[in-house]
Amino acid sequence: MAKDFRPTDYILESLETGKRFEDEGWTLDAPGEDKPCLIRAIYDKKQIEVKNNSLGIYKFSDWLPVHKTLEGSSAPATYKSEGLAKYLGLNNLYITFSGYWPEKGANFRTCSFKETEAYSVGGRLNDDNNILVVASAGNTARAFARVCSDNDIPLLLCVPEDNINALWFDEPIKDNVRLIVTKSGSDYFDSIHLSNLACQLDGFIAEGGAKNVARRDGMACTVNSAVTEIGKIPDYYFQAIGSGTGAIAAWEANLRFIEDGRFGSNKMKLMVSQNTPFLPMHDAWKEDSREMLPLDDNLARKQVEEITAKVLSNRKPPYSIVGGLYDAMKDAGGDVLKATNEEAAEAARIFEETEGNDIHPAAAVATATLIKYAKEGKLDKDACVMLNITGGGEERFKREKEVVYLKPSHVFDINPDLSEVKDVMEKLFKMEIDTIV
Repeated sequence: MAKDFRPTDYILESLETGKRFEDEGWTLDAPGEDKPCLIRAIYDKKQIEVKNNSLGIYKFSDWLPVHKTLEGSSAPATYKSEGLAKYLGLNNLYITFSGYWPEKGANFRTCSFKETEAYSVGGRLNDDNNILVVASAGNTARAFARVCSDNDIPLLLCVPEDNINALWFDEPIKDNVRLIVTKSGSDYFDSIHLSNLACQLDGFIAEGGAKNVARRDGMACTVNSAVTEIGKIPDYYFQAIGSGTGAIAAWEANLRFIEDGRFGSNKMKLMVSQNTPFLPMHDAWKEDSREMLPLDDNLARKQVEEITAKVLSNRKPPYSIVGGLYDAMKDAGGDVLKATNEEAAEAARIFEETEGNDIHPAAAVATATLIKYAKEGKLDKDACVMLNITGGGEERFKREKEVVYLKPSHVFDINPDLSEVKDVMEKLFKMEIDTIV
């Protein structure tokens, strides 16, 4: 832990009732409330004081719900675009890059902005030896594995077997991290189901996804980086979405900057995007429906197989919930856009050509929608635009370093039963699990 680090002062607030309450250490829901809603961290410090770059992500600790720092983090890097900006005829395009780009000051060893979540969640964790459970379609698992391995945090990862090629690392992962998978043909929703079973066992705690304030406020560091670098709140925010949690986080950061008072009072238009043909949030938004539209499980799995940006494949996103993406977009304005695999591939090529680094498929989807939106003349050339590149530099990273892969400890059927999960966990973690909670 960084010396002289003081735990951040904050309380939690229900977005349904406005009721405020203390964080009991791992509070994910508003106590005593029946209607599901997100809770939000309310920080004592209203004006953010950005600390030294050597603290990595924790230079934004004023607005992170953490009581300790972990080793090895990097903050996102924001810079004013020249190449892509010129290509699009934009005068104020800023790129916030989370990935591997040492020259820009971005040193994410997993090349994904999911590290911002992992370092924030890890910094919120108490040292009580509970095993953290994370379900992921790939990038989140890689980030949590790296961070938990380096900082000796017990972790159980649940990932679809078809996505385990995403679990590459520049050095081996320690035994405090275990990977279990749902068999080939399953998707992210199936791995969430497996993680929910594990969380019914005593000693295992759900990381919480969008409900975890540390996860959202870790992701919000992309906006913290952009606003403090640019000196004002952007007009537009472009990002691809799998769950929409990053866009919710961006909106919440925006509200904090308005309250800060030094960066303007506007709300960034949330220009979020999905990868065709998997478009559940796009389709609901276009119907102006708070509820997600019905989607057959088998059709959804087939659509997920077709998209190149596999991380954008959440079938049960925090869209409808109070404080979720629907509310964020209704408040901030914006639109849900879409890009095909071909458009994303072309956007990745254009980004590498104009900016000089490779980007992940999800970031390419966001870039594709920005290119299309700008080319259609929908952006004022002087508008301040933030493009959130949520992952990149992976091809370069793998050229420069040897990588190893994390192997699964167990492969489960798509619908395992609880007793089987319990038996496997006892073997993996060498512990007796007496109670099922």
